[in-house]
Amino acid sequence: MELLKPVFTVHELNEYVDLMLGHDPNLKSLTVEGELSGCKRHTSGHLYFSLKDDTASVSCVMWKQSVMSLRFIPRDGMKVRLTGSASLYARDGRFQVYARTMSKQGEGDLYAAFCRYRDELKALGWFEQDMKKQIPKLPVCVGVVTSSSGAALQDIKNVIGRRFPTMPIRLYPAAVQGETAAKEIAAAIKRADADHVCDVLIVGRGGGSMEDLWAFNESPVAEAVHACSIPVISAVGHETDFSICDFVADMRAPTPSAAAELAVPEKKELDSRLSEAGKRLALSIKNGIRKKRDRLDLLWSDGISVKAQLRINKTRQKLEDDWDTIDQTGKEILKQEKDILTHLHEKLKAYSPQKTLQRGFSLLYNDRNQLIMSYNEVNPGDKISVRVADGRIGAIVTERQGESV
Repeated sequence: MELLKPVFTVHELNEYVDLMLGHDPNLKSLTVEGELSGCKRHTSGHLYFSLKDDTASVSCVMWKQSVMSLRFIPRDGMKVRLTGSASLYARDGRFQVYARTMSKQGEGDLYAAFCRYRDELKALGWFEQDMKKQIPKLPVCVGVVTSSSGAALQDIKNVIGRRFPTMPIRLYPAAVQGETAAKEIAAAIKRADADHVCDVLIVGRGGGSMEDLWAFNESPVAEAVHACSIPVISAVGHETDFSICDFVADMRAPTPSAAAELAVPEKKELDSRLSEAGKRLALSIKNGIRKKRDRLDLLWSDGISVKAQLRINKTRQKLEDDWDTIDQTGKEILKQEKDILTHLHEKLKAYSPQKTLQRGFSLLYNDRNQLIMSYNEVNPGDKISVRVADGRIGAIVTERQGESV
């Protein structure tokens, strides 16, 4: 008679496997070496990370009490030796190591490669301050090199929209993670440089492990940033993350949101400063004229000779003429400042999407209401919508054809 095999629930299966692993003496007390990746310190104080070698990785956790006994700060790329135990996390079936101690064994291969390339570029003088270009105080257009679907792009748009609502933003999309990312980022930087539309360029992405951010440590990106004629703000990862791109760029921002703040001034603050400068100029002119008149009145009241009075009259007339000249000059200065702002405002309006549409251009969106940037993003039969100056038009793709750039 054949024995019936038990039917497990998922929870029972995970608990059973955890129980079996728990009876293995090799897993109750183990020592394992590898390279840290994705280190993340939780607000609770616990440390979550992965330990990896050339072909595999394992999830790890170190509780707060054990973390407090460490004599160094764990970071991605370090080679370490752990002692602890391994078991299955029954809730989601994840095998992981629970670390009790951690000792530093040296820098990992990735971090060592990072340091070698950093030192090589430093020796070439690529990090010197006199190599850095000035970030414009009032850009006409801000370029962004990042993923079109990443949170970094939305953060940048939100900050710029709040600080300077009419500031045009031009996206140069690129993969920011994976084998092709470095080449795509470098190509996007070169396209932005060749367009001659933007006068400041933000290059970056959100946070991640050292592997996630590695594209920004590769030579194609470093060389493209170094050769770019547009001032570049690097915004890779979080505040504690550093990349080769950060060192080569003209300015480093701790986050993409911070990069947007560095790239664009507060419009309200600019308006206020211009108004205050005009008031100070007018007050300075009036005070200078008042002092001259007070001195003339004092000399007149002292009963000086007729000849002196004639000289004073001529001087008074000259002062009156000078006052007219200074007053006119002040008005012209204020007018010039106003004309500059008006000119910049008109240029900004000219770059606005609505103005572009009014000149006969149109924008294409797919059925998910996402902007279509390339013919590769659609296929015959896809439904699309065409945005023109005064509305939208539904359409279906009948064919597609690429053009060489």
